Amino acid sequence: METIESYLERKHREIELLNDCLRSPQRLPRPRSVDEAIRAKFELAAALRAEHELQDWKATETAWSTSACPSSGPFAFSYDYQRADLRVSGPSFYELEHSCISETIYTASGMAAISAFLLASGPVLAKADILALPGSYGETLELIERLVPHLRLVTLKEPPSKALARGGAPQILLLDSCVSGQRFESVLRCEGSALDLLMFDTTCFAGRSGRIRRVLRWARRYKLPVVMVRSHNKLDSLGAEYGRLGSAVFVGGSGQGAGAGGAMIERLAAETRDAVRLLGGAALPAHFPPYVGSEAYWALTNKRVAAILRNGRQAARLFTRELASLASELHFVHGLYVTLRTGRPLDEAGARQAAEALSRDLSRQGYPIRHAGSFGFDFAATEWFHDATSDRYSVRIAVPDLPTELWNDLAVAIAHWWASNQGRL
Repeated sequence: METIESYLERKHREIELLNDCLRSPQRLPRPRSVDEAIRAKFELAAALRAEHELQDWKATETAWSTSACPSSGPFAFSYDYQRADLRVSGPSFYELEHSCISETIYTASGMAAISAFLLASGPVLAKADILALPGSYGETLELIERLVPHLRLVTLKEPPSKALARGGAPQILLLDSCVSGQRFESVLRCEGSALDLLMFDTTCFAGRSGRIRRVLRWARRYKLPVVMVRSHNKLDSLGAEYGRLGSAVFVGGSGQGAGAGGAMIERLAAETRDAVRLLGGAALPAHFPPYVGSEAYWALTNKRVAAILRNGRQAARLFTRELASLASELHFVHGLYVTLRTGRPLDEAGARQAAEALSRDLSRQGYPIRHAGSFGFDFAATEWFHDATSDRYSVRIAVPDLPTELWNDLAVAIAHWWASNQGRL
């Protein structure tokens, strides 16, 4: 259990980390409330972005200045016209063995990384089946179905062991960090030798998550090349939503024992670089958080994620007890949010209105809750949620990094509001 005093001290250290990245750090008092801590972090993030623009004014999109040396904290960048050949040096957002990484390609968002990789897989794999678990990220599935004709989307049925048998076409497994815990674990109990490639969306796992290491060990067991795609403006920016940033990390490149999988991963990396260039999806240097990479950053990130996970487990227990018939999914593998349904089917507009009403009413009561389409914040966030597999809409409650007692009170208020407002949802 984390007290409000220890929470505010931890938030003060986060604020100091951001503040120290300014060329002229401000004199900032210790926050006296949750709202003060949230405000200070977002204001500092804005100040850092503004300072980056003032400092790197010669690093334009056309790269006309030969004296420009764009950077953001520990990250340094080099590029020519329109960042089509962007090269980034700096710390990794993961904790991986460097010997297993072929290349990291940064993009303007998580979906930009996913789109570039999937489109780039065409010249390498021609026709292929992409196997997806129920509950995988809806926009990824929509992208495959609408814009990636060389991939045939196959939704796996449970249990997936038989579905991973060798097929007539090459097989890509899409393993998404937003599926349920039961489905995720079922994959890691399967044999993967029939697969040709693993596409692993790590967005909902912290960069040093043990689940990422487990998946990579599972893939290594079957000599399976891996492409990890990620959105970095969720868990990687201390809840300040610093900027839109994505990446594709290619695991299993050249080296002893790499074999055909190593050659494939290198071709995929090359094609993805070209796709990023042609789609105009290169990352913006200003969107790399300058406070990433230090031991202080990792310690604070680990504590934030641990607090969110603790609060998530508490919320799942409470909602199981209080909202059993209205719970849509309480046990996502990431533990970062839950989804609630109503007594009657919702469409997108209805789910959006419910999310807005819940946040508005509880915010007026003084709780730190907002209607926001993301997660990993220091406040609770509500938004509509679409399950692409079942085509059903619900409301997502993103669990915040809050002191234990305050979150428990807010979770009880959410449960009471949800149960009491079924008649008007």
